[in-house]
Amino acid sequence: MERLQSILFDLDGTLTDPKEGITKSVEYALGKFGITVEHPDLLLPYIGPPLYDSFIEIQGFSAEKAAQAVEYYRERYRTLGMFENAVIPGIPELLEELQSKGFNLYVATSKPTVFAEEIIRHYGLDSYFRHVAGSNLDGTRSKKKEVIQYVLDENHIPPETALMIGDREHDIIGAKACGVASIGVMIGYGSEAELQSAGADHIAYNVKDIGNIISRIHDNLIDVK
Repeated sequence: MERLQSILFDLDGTLTDPKEGITKSVEYALGKFGITVEHPDLLLPYIGPPLYDSFIEIQGFSAEKAAQAVEYYRERYRTLGMFENAVIPGIPELLEELQSKGFNLYVATSKPTVFAEEIIRHYGLDSYFRHVAGSNLDGTRSKKKEVIQYVLDENHIPPETALMIGDREHDIIGAKACGVASIGVMIGYGSEAELQSAGADHIAYNVKDIGNIISRIHDNLIDVK
C-alpha cells in the first residue's frame, strides 16, 4: 500500500452531533402528513443515511411522498435545524493534529453540499478541509459511494492512499465500494455491530482512538485494511 495521505470524514455523527436539528426537522416534515411522533429519539435512524431513502425505508412513503417530505424537512432545517448542532468534543483538536502532520482532510457526507459547507463554516472547521462534498439538492449524488468517489475524482486521490471515517454502515459500505479503507466510529449513531457487519477495517470508540489508529496506520504498525 502507498502511504496514507488523504482522510475523508462523514459529517453528521462524526464531526458534529446533529441530533436536535435533524430529529426536529423530520418531526416537522412528518407533521405535515398528520403523523405524530411520541419521542424525538424514535427518529434517530434518520441520522446518517440519505433522507429521501429514509422516508421510504423507515416511514414506508412512496417516492412522490418521500420527495415532498424532504422539501418539508428542508423548510425547517435550512433556517433552524442546521444550527441545532454541536461540534463533537475533541474533533477540532484531532483535525488540528492531523493537519499539522500533513494529512489532506475532506468531508464526504450525504447531506446536501450547500448545507454541509454552511455548517462547517458556522462551527469554524472550514480551515481544516480542502474540499467539502455532499449530495445535490435535486437528490443526485446522495449515495455515500457516489460522494466518496466524487471526492477521490475531484482531488485526484488514489483510493489506496485514502481513509474514510464515519459512524454508520453507509460510510463503511461506500468506502469499500470505492476501494477505500475505513474507520467506523462509536461517537455517533451507529452500533458496533452495524459497523462490523458492514466491514469496517477498524473501530474507534472515541475521538482519541481515531487519532491513534491513524498514527499506527501512518507509521505502518498496522495495515490500513
